[in-house]
Amino acid sequence: MPKKPKTTLPAFTPVPREKDRSNGWKPEVQRAFIEALAETGSVRAACRRVGRADHGAYLLRRHPEGASFRAAWDAALDLGIRRIEDAAMDRALYGTEVIHLYHGEVTRTERKYNERLVMFMLRNRAPHRFAAGGGAKGLNAVGQMDMKRLKKQWRKEWERERFEQDREEQDETLESIDAFLDTMRHNHLANMSPGQRALQIAAQAQERADKAAGWTPGMAYREFAEEAARLRPQFEAEVEAQWPPLEPWAWDEPDPLDDPDLPALPPPGYKRKEEPKEQPDPGPKVRTLKDDGW
Repeated sequence: MPKKPKTTLPAFTPVPREKDRSNGWKPEVQRAFIEALAETGSVRAACRRVGRADHGAYLLRRHPEGASFRAAWDAALDLGIRRIEDAAMDRALYGTEVIHLYHGEVTRTERKYNERLVMFMLRNRAPHRFAAGGGAKGLNAVGQMDMKRLKKQWRKEWERERFEQDREEQDETLESIDAFLDTMRHNHLANMSPGQRALQIAAQAQERADKAAGWTPGMAYREFAEEAARLRPQFEAEVEAQWPPLEPWAWDEPDPLDDPDLPALPPPGYKRKEEPKEQPDPGPKVRTLKDDGW
């Protein structure tokens, strides 16, 4: 069985530094580097995160008093390898989505599975079943049957997870749409005048009464008119109870246009006459031979 990497970082003693520099490898910088190395699995990425050069990290690793730092380094890399294994396992289980383009537009998407990656993960996670003598080998008939069974099982699990995820997203979308429509309806009803509200309540009550009385298109009105008239007051009270309350102050305020001191409005079709524009003064006239009386 392969040795499992540790899941936690060990405490270590930072490498001592002769001078305390602002851009040096202080103890807190060394601890931050080890944590970043465990998260990324890359020495260069960890150095970039702490703002230091990678050659300084390797100098610390080769330091005579850096045994504890080297042990923490190795443990961090083990955790980074575990993250890579988890990512590879996700790709082996769920595959990768490939997008097909035609003239710059997406035509379809396809999910592909890497069979070599699947076999690699199986041989490393279960070498006693899929490899012998510590080395890789081809699958026999039993191994191929197990492989097909596992693939079907993983496929069903993936489809079930996708179905549940899609259903949750659909439910959230429907709930948001219902909430938006309820808000619009409430705002619409709240802005109605008392007369409009009364007509709307009566129309909704009549619709419910007709439906309860058995109205269908093409039916004569007299067959259910009495029953609908009997049920309408009940439905009218139910509909009115569902409507938002009116704000009485909104209808008690006087209309500013009813002020008698305001000037009367012009009749329909009235157009204001435009005053003639003043012509510019041409100045003194010069007499010529063509003028009369010259």
